[in-house]
Amino acid sequence: MMILSSTAARATAKALSRPGSRALASQAEHNLTSGFNFLSDQDRIFTNLYGEQDWRLPDAIKRGDYHLTKEIMCMGPDWIIQEIKDSGLRGRGGAGFPSGLKWSFMPKETDGRPSFLVVNADESEPGTCKDREIMRKDPHKLIEGCILAGYAMRARAAYIYIRGEYFNEAVVLDEAIHEAYAAGLLGKNACGSGYDYDIYLHRGAGAYICGEETALIESLEGKQGKPRLKPPFPAGVGLFGCPSTVTNVETVAVAPTILRRGASWFASFGNENNRGTKLFAISGHVKNPMVVEESMSIPLRDLIDKHCGGMRNGWESVQACIPGGSSVPVLNKDQCGEALMEFDDLRAKGSGLGTAAVTMFDNTVDMVGAIRRLSHFYKHESCGQCTPCREGTGWLEDILIRMEKGDADKREIPMLEEISRQIEGHTICALGDAAAWPVQGLLRHFKKDIEDRIDNPKGFDHEAAFQKAWSGDPFDNNAWTKEHGDGKTYAAA
Repeated sequence: MMILSSTAARATAKALSRPGSRALASQAEHNLTSGFNFLSDQDRIFTNLYGEQDWRLPDAIKRGDYHLTKEIMCMGPDWIIQEIKDSGLRGRGGAGFPSGLKWSFMPKETDGRPSFLVVNADESEPGTCKDREIMRKDPHKLIEGCILAGYAMRARAAYIYIRGEYFNEAVVLDEAIHEAYAAGLLGKNACGSGYDYDIYLHRGAGAYICGEETALIESLEGKQGKPRLKPPFPAGVGLFGCPSTVTNVETVAVAPTILRRGASWFASFGNENNRGTKLFAISGHVKNPMVVEESMSIPLRDLIDKHCGGMRNGWESVQACIPGGSSVPVLNKDQCGEALMEFDDLRAKGSGLGTAAVTMFDNTVDMVGAIRRLSHFYKHESCGQCTPCREGTGWLEDILIRMEKGDADKREIPMLEEISRQIEGHTICALGDAAAWPVQGLLRHFKKDIEDRIDNPKGFDHEAAFQKAWSGDPFDNNAWTKEHGDGKTYAAA
């Protein structure tokens, strides 16, 4: 494999340490309204998140993409990985593993096998839609990130595995890749660096399990998307039996800006061990659901009030929050008022940052029904390879269906907890954990609701808890729910 000459490295080091064409805001310039330093527009990485400009290459270059890309590559793979380590970037796909450390696991010397970068764009976690916005509004950030991350790993090519339902995003990303090839940014002598590098786009078929890195690799190879036992890990034996690193879209897309602006700039945001900026996908009962880029460690309430206009019925109506996608346990109202949107604080509260897909629930929601619906999702998406997950997810749903109606025994509440514990940590991949944690969160914070439902099944008004359309129009899908709802959907009168 060819590694670039570093003849110009010392000359370009100064260029890389200087701010780009856009002035960077200092921390002192941030207006403090609630004691938190909100992210300023000058510090945003994703400047076309809302599609105000064209996604194509000419406008991407105007926004600063591909600026000094060749010069960054001249600094060498080890320099790039060290900068990512120094920045404190942690994986944005859910696990939060230190990115620079993960990239460094790739072999520095080849044994004859090529190395590959695999980008996980199979964004299937319920509530999560941040990577979708990158791919359809700012695809060249991802492509440039693939070039630099792949070069740092000494990879021959990158494979982007995109969710099958993301048809429009796949069309945009495919066209952006073609633009990059036509401009000489990809292919032979990529970016004029003397380094040969290709990117391939692969569309999945809609399986949630393929978001797990080894199941994704299996699917890329044309097999059933079922997770592999580890070891061996992908960095040793990955795609096509070659060294591979699987990483998230956002993780790769932020890398070029970090390398241009410097690790210290990125590390200036967020608390220790939770550095940088982050895309938050906020949905649920807020006035303005949106995807927004903010600093890590922002208080949850500040995030909702500043960017979403608050809860639709005011903060006092908060009942619960899922702070990181459907697979993390819920927070109760008191925790919502104290939570910081970072890995460590949310873990200390018994939940997690996950993909930072924030779902807010007000007091109109039946939380038992909400978690029951998530249990149905995980039962449906289990690949069936591991017995605890294959059998246990069905048991979780069956019990919750009866608990939602009050047709259960109180002795089944600890049984539900025990089943979730027998699933958690006993499967090849984390889907078992993802199925167990929402149930554990429900039992931790809403056990009394279940007990009250069992004590007085007729006292619960299912119609009042039914979530109607935002438009306020009457529910008009009764025929479908009667035929296909299997008794699990409560329709409004």
